[in-house]
Amino acid sequence: MALLTPATIADLLDRHDLRPSRALGQHFLADPNSARRIVRLGAVEADDHVLEIGPGLGSLTLALAEAGASVTALELDRHLLVALEDVVGGLPNVRVVQGDALIADLDELLPTRPEGWKLVANLPYNLATPMVARVLEEAPTVTSLLVMVQREVGERLAAPPGGKDYGAISVKVAYYGVAKVVGAVPRTVFFPPPNVDSALIRIDRHAAPPVEVPSPEALFTIVRAGFAQRRKMLRRALQPQLGDRTIAVLEQAGVDPQARAESLDLDAWAAVARAAA
Repeated sequence: MALLTPATIADLLDRHDLRPSRALGQHFLADPNSARRIVRLGAVEADDHVLEIGPGLGSLTLALAEAGASVTALELDRHLLVALEDVVGGLPNVRVVQGDALIADLDELLPTRPEGWKLVANLPYNLATPMVARVLEEAPTVTSLLVMVQREVGERLAAPPGGKDYGAISVKVAYYGVAKVVGAVPRTVFFPPPNVDSALIRIDRHAAPPVEVPSPEALFTIVRAGFAQRRKMLRRALQPQLGDRTIAVLEQAGVDPQARAESLDLDAWAAVARAAA
């Protein structure tokens, strides 16, 4: 199967009178080796069911189809659909759906299967964090994610406690799964090249939450409050959320009230959420 190259992408855009949209952050993957590498790192095998968000012109879609996966490709930009169909329309294992991944009905898009779904996508940089969070929260049938994102975003998604990259989204990802940076992607493999470097992040969903909390929302409400003022000690950062109970809650959870949000791992945040309930 012939995958897309800079020359074939330029030809597609010219034939369909298209230009990459800056507003939608469109940078089309234009390197077959990189496309196949993403499929390999996503552990995509024949007969897997894969959701691809933002297929664009089909660079990665072709590589997923080549691996034998059944692909549901969700594309927001109506203008690209004719060109995308030109590339993948003859493939029996590819289904193209037009829609916004941030509001699409995920239950309808991803019917429950015993083997689950995999998400493999080159995500638009401005959508990466909310899209990963939505899939983790609302699509439990997705058992693994392999996403290409801006390098700084990827480092935040997979960050361990204690560093500047560690934040509320890091805790959320850790609650739902195990995240790891599995590769770097040079800007030269895109058409047009972006102004930032990219990273490949793999997230494998936990079979069950690793900590006990009153509810995920109770946990994340506390976490967001702590990181909203990350330079402050928790006894002050959590004051708007917990009021006069702040120090007592932290002490009950075994957390130093003078600690800062970035020093707490998932277990500690869960202990705070339980104490605050």
